[in-house]
Amino acid sequence: MTSQIIYKGDLRTTSTHLQSGTVIETDAPTDNQGKGERFSPTDLVANALGTCMITTMAIKARSMNIHLDGTKLDVTKIMVSDPRRIGKIIVHVFFPAALGLDDKQKDTLEKTARTCPVERTLHPDFELDLQFNWQ
Repeated sequence: MTSQIIYKGDLRTTSTHLQSGTVIETDAPTDNQGKGERFSPTDLVANALGTCMITTMAIKARSMNIHLDGTKLDVTKIMVSDPRRIGKIIVHVFFPAALGLDDKQKDTLEKTARTCPVERTLHPDFELDLQFNWQ
């Protein structure tokens, strides 16, 4: 088992990662009867995409003796209705200027991000706007 989820009432959950004991709380978003005081479940999906991309890039970068410390990702989730779902996720990746990578290294890392397990799992109808910013 990966996690245990407990519904706390008032549209809030607590999820415990069983291996580490780490806890994440979720709340329904304000546009769907919630308080918006925590990540919503769909926020976590968008966040999972960004963290999966940077993690898989970092794994690949490690094998290339490249350190991606300080890389920043800005993630925006856009909901659509009928049915209510994530329609689009925008991910902007900002790499530190000091990396100094060549075009082949950049291309390898970009391809790695585009094939992360979360991206491959998401429904093909969702739109991904992925931008890499090499400073």
